[in-house]
Amino acid sequence: MEARHATAPDSVETATMAQLRARYLVEELFVPGEVRGVYTHEDRMVIAGAMPDGEPLAIPSWEPVGTARHLERRELGIVNLGDPGEVTVDGVAHKLGPLDGLYAGKGSEVLMSGSGACFYLVSAPADTTYPVARFGRDQIEPVELGEDGKASRRSLYRYVWGGGHPSCRLQFGVTVVADGSVWNTIPPHLHERRTEIYLYTGLAPGERVVHLLGRPGATRHLVVADRQAVISPSWSIHAGAGSTPYAFVWAMAGENTDYGDLAPVSLESL
Repeated sequence: MEARHATAPDSVETATMAQLRARYLVEELFVPGEVRGVYTHEDRMVIAGAMPDGEPLAIPSWEPVGTARHLERRELGIVNLGDPGEVTVDGVAHKLGPLDGLYAGKGSEVLMSGSGACFYLVSAPADTTYPVARFGRDQIEPVELGEDGKASRRSLYRYVWGGGHPSCRLQFGVTVVADGSVWNTIPPHLHERRTEIYLYTGLAPGERVVHLLGRPGATRHLVVADRQAVISPSWSIHAGAGSTPYAFVWAMAGENTDYGDLAPVSLESL
């Protein structure tokens, strides 16, 4: 596991591109037969990638988390980015197809299996245990956003959020950008009481998303490939445009689970 410290907004304006990528871009989460993680001090979120290759995989008890079991004081969201697989929580198996999700509460024991499955994990501190829930993307009614004329049409699938399955701090879901659109969040916004992490998926080899970050009026960018993630602190905008259709997993943690608790940012202020 890699640990990354929280950062100040002023540091973004003068950072080199190499420094920006080292602080905010997570490039190599997914390795066959391994569980790899990144611990960010931004709201103490953990993201990880798990690719079972034969034997089922468990979440390690990583040293930065400081507990004997990863979910001892944490709750977990999982989205499958690959072929169908299976997540077993406390002895009960749950099948996850492409872009299906699952929530596991504090104290759960989790095993992941399935050749070709690719599990993206997000965890956050928790003080209450909520029940396990599976979310099939084909069973969730999406929120349709954007316009064709602004190249921003997309379908938002909310798995865990303030108006759905309960959680302590964690929210997550999937957004699928429509064919012919490029923008994933436009105009951009801030979550001043929450960190948000984007994990991009569905990009063909050689295709990229240009992800915007930083404070309004002092933005920077990252060029992001398939299955790479961007850590967006509470003071940073987040928006991006892709060279081809794609999807992304969004996850948030912070002071509250009010999905609408955000600050819009006008394009004129960028």
